[in-house]
Amino acid sequence: MPPRKKRKEDEPENLDPEVVLKEVRRCRALLKAAAPVDESAVDMSGMRVVKEMDGDAVSAAIEALFVAAAESIARGESFKFDVPSRSASNQAYVKELDRIVLKANTSERSFANVGQVRKTAIMTRVFSLVHEIVLKGIHVTKRDLFYTDVKLFKKQEESDAVLDDAACTIGCPRSCLNVVAADKGLVVGRIQFREDGDPIDCTRMGVTGKAIPAYIDKITDIRSDAEFILLVEKDAAYNRLAEDRFYNQFPCILITGKGQPDVATRMFLSRIKKELKIPVLAFVDSDPYGLKILSVYMSGSKAMSYDAASLTTPDIKWLGLRPSDLDAYNLPEQCRLPMTPADMEMGRKLLTEEFVLKNKAWCRELERMLATKQKAEIQALSSFGFQFVSKVYLPRKLRQGDWI
Repeated sequence: MPPRKKRKEDEPENLDPEVVLKEVRRCRALLKAAAPVDESAVDMSGMRVVKEMDGDAVSAAIEALFVAAAESIARGESFKFDVPSRSASNQAYVKELDRIVLKANTSERSFANVGQVRKTAIMTRVFSLVHEIVLKGIHVTKRDLFYTDVKLFKKQEESDAVLDDAACTIGCPRSCLNVVAADKGLVVGRIQFREDGDPIDCTRMGVTGKAIPAYIDKITDIRSDAEFILLVEKDAAYNRLAEDRFYNQFPCILITGKGQPDVATRMFLSRIKKELKIPVLAFVDSDPYGLKILSVYMSGSKAMSYDAASLTTPDIKWLGLRPSDLDAYNLPEQCRLPMTPADMEMGRKLLTEEFVLKNKAWCRELERMLATKQKAEIQALSSFGFQFVSKVYLPRKLRQGDWI
């Protein structure tokens, strides 16, 4: 019987950090040398640009809206709000900034309109609650906000949506309203900072690290000796890398948003990339939704396009799991999943998006996925061994500079 042909996944991997991180350091040097985009030189006419506001500015803006409403009622007219439209038709991709932004179109929300009266009432109530919150200088969760008036809001989805409308109308990021989502994202590895004055060392926060705080504005004094940030789509893969202390062998920061990321995780990633000036490498599922999640981190989501400046992290490198890896690493057929009609539709839709079309290598990978009609989860790599990702796959990818 002839000897079994040696497969790529069987080959021992060089784990010397000096060898493995050579290409990462080259990427990091290029990133530091690159001139930052001069946003003032980008034509943003016809676009809605929000700006950071403190509590006093937010409360003053709300008071101005209420004064205008009172004056309208005094004239015998019904009050209304001019709310920026967040529909897909009122959004645009700005290539120079690599982000989705909101155009300046607005729609009228009037208390006199039978079809809009309830939503106008909800918006008025949300403005009132936010005014109280910022005056007190406290933070509350979106769930807390919902429970202040369950009879009016009925569903949290309704108060959440109006909260974004309120921030957009005021002209500030949602974080300035002091209403946050519950903690979701996690961070572990070579980063230290102060959170509301308290020192945090993410190498000493247990196996799974620290929950990314909702109050990003309370984070100060960020320090790190990491060579790169590894952005992991799923918490299962993140937990494997965290338990293996991958960040100690190859100095890095591990972050996960546990699937679709929340606002705090996106803001945290954007901030540390800007301050540390180190590459961000993404490790996501080989399916259209993995690429969609990556695009949300990079270019923003359409639902929050008004706040894209503080939520986006441009130039994230797609490290894996890529469609070409399925054959390159001889992933067993039983670990490859057939794409559903919804997967195929999402894949074709992504191929029409400008933020995908600008990267030809991404297009080739997506076209390959659609041609083979196969997808795979990160966990499929465990078919080669539970520590294959941390001991072979990622070190080899880093050593080869195999990202796009």
